[in-house]
Amino acid sequence: MAAVRDGLPDGRYGRTADERADRKLKVIGAVLGVALIAVVAWFGISYITGQDLSGRLVSYKVVSDSAVQAHLEVVKDAGAKGVCTLRSQSAEGAEVGRKDVRVDQAKGQVDTVITIRTTARATNAELVGCTDSGASGGN
Repeated sequence: MAAVRDGLPDGRYGRTADERADRKLKVIGAVLGVALIAVVAWFGISYITGQDLSGRLVSYKVVSDSAVQAHLEVVKDAGAKGVCTLRSQSAEGAEVGRKDVRVDQAKGQVDTVITIRTTARATNAELVGCTDSGASGGN
């Protein structure tokens, strides 16, 4: 008589229950990962395209103990209007000058040099930020 076997040979008759569960978890993890990446990309793109006005400080030059010249470049929608704020700091880090620059030209790109008056000798100029005034009907 032949001996009775306790189980089937490993790997011969398909996957075990543990292998099937592992595969399902991998598929679910991959789907959720792709969904998360899509959501992050959607929010990133909507944030970037929702901005009507963005500025960049190209360069700055300390011209005296009471003034700094800043080269500002602003990219915007053609009808957008707004304000960009620049500031200047001393060697100790204290703010010694601040200037709001109105950006209301009809062009899509504005390239200008601004003089920031300071109360003491400055060591830098910094773009604090640009805000859209909402005149173009944007955000």
